[in-house]
This record gives sequence, structure tokens and C-alpha cells, in this order.
Amino acid sequence: MHPRVLTVANQKGGVGKTTTAINLGTALAAIGERVLLIDLDPQGNASTGLGVEVRARKLSTYDVLLGDATIADAAVATDVPRVSIVPATMDLLGAEITLATQKDRTHRLKHAIDALGGPDGSFPYTYILIDCPPSLNLLTVNAMAAANGILVPLQCEFFALEGLSQLLKTIEQVRSSINPELEIHGVVLTMFDPRNNLANQVIRDVRQFLGTKVFETVIPRNVRVSEAPSYGKPVLLYDLKCAGSQAYLKLASEIIQRERLLLAAE
Repeated sequence: MHPRVLTVANQKGGVGKTTTAINLGTALAAIGERVLLIDLDPQGNASTGLGVEVRARKLSTYDVLLGDATIADAAVATDVPRVSIVPATMDLLGAEITLATQKDRTHRLKHAIDALGGPDGSFPYTYILIDCPPSLNLLTVNAMAAANGILVPLQCEFFALEGLSQLLKTIEQVRSSINPELEIHGVVLTMFDPRNNLANQVIRDVRQFLGTKVFETVIPRNVRVSEAPSYGKPVLLYDLKCAGSQAYLKLASEIIQRERLLLAAE
């Protein structure tokens, strides 16, 4: 069975994209899923956050997009059971220029994911999460072209909704021209501080604007979540009991629940 492919995207930086991708992947693995993370951000923060050092990144998503390596070649196991990652390197900064003249430039990642399937139609992963760069470029379009759904992390702050309309427009363009299956899987509210009145107002506004697309689970602003990447670990491994870890576990079960409903409706 083809894995479910979820792209974590928001062109705004610092909203918790990578943190969400890493910890959601870990939470999904903790409940038995086999997860592959694809790091499409040249900064490679998801790779670092899962303990893959730069010198260990022999092959990367850049090689996969250029067709010089398969995902199976480039994927490395992490310290998290059932989680592998295709790491990123700074080479990705040049991917846009290199791919610009290629005919299938928007579908490179999709083809690479499809090629993971065995002759019997089996896949080594049940979930693939793609961590995008903080921009709406060809890398993000590749991620959207390959995805079943988009997860949008949204920081609970004043300008949260401002960038969202641009992202929704891009998703709509990709759906109409490249990937008619693409759905907004859900919006994840991140970095929530209950003492901040504005944050509570943002949550109300976002829920009013997007309704049921917004997940019930809200990710709190949490010191342990910020500390974990410097140890090369997801927060679930760094401190399972902290509020951030518990929130990501809740989010994972909510996503699985939503997935089941989507699959049942197909």
C-alpha cells in the first residue's frame, strides 16, 4: 500500500515546521507507523534534529531530486525506532537553478517516492513527512506535488493569518495544475502561550476562519521542545513527560483519526 505523504509547509520561518515534522514523525512511529522524513530545507534542521551530522550525509535530497540517487540509497536510519530520514545539505540551494530546465521538474520527488514500491506493491514506510523550506519555491512545489495532504504549522501570533492566504493560494494553484488530490490536511497551532491574550485571540480567529481544518491539539510554547534539537533528539525522546511531547502525541493520534476518516470516505 502506498504510504500517506504529508507535507509540512508554511513560507514563514520560525513557526515550528521542522519541530512539528520531527516530533510528529516520532509520535507516529511510537504508535507503530513506519516513518520516513524527507528534509527539503537547505538548512537541514530536520536532519540535525534527528541526530544526523553533516559529515554523515553522504547522499541527500539534492541527489534524489537530480536523479543521481534513489530514496532507498539516500535514506538513513535514525536513533528513533521506525524513523528514517533523507537528509538535506546546502546543495539544495542550487536545486532550483539545476532543475529549472528539466521537463518534469515539479514531479521529481513524487517519482522518487513512487519508485520506493516493491514489485508486489509494498512500501517500506506507512507515512512520509516532508519538511519544506520557509519559502514557496520549486522545492515546496515538489513537496506539494508528491503529497496527499498539507500540514500547516501556524504560530499563535499577530501576523499568523497574513501569510496563510498566500500559502492557500499556492496550494490552490498546485491542486488545479499539478496535483488534483492535494488537500489541506489540517492547521496546527504552535508556540501557544496561554498567558498571552493575543495568542488566545489568534486561536479564535483561525478557528473562525478555517473551522474544522484546525486541529484541536494546540502545541504549547515549551522550553524542552526548544532544547531538544541541540541534543539531536526529538522532544519525545528528550523528555517524554513534558507538555510539548504530550501535545505531539495527542496531535499524532488526531492525525491518524483524521486519516482514517479520509480513507473511509475515498
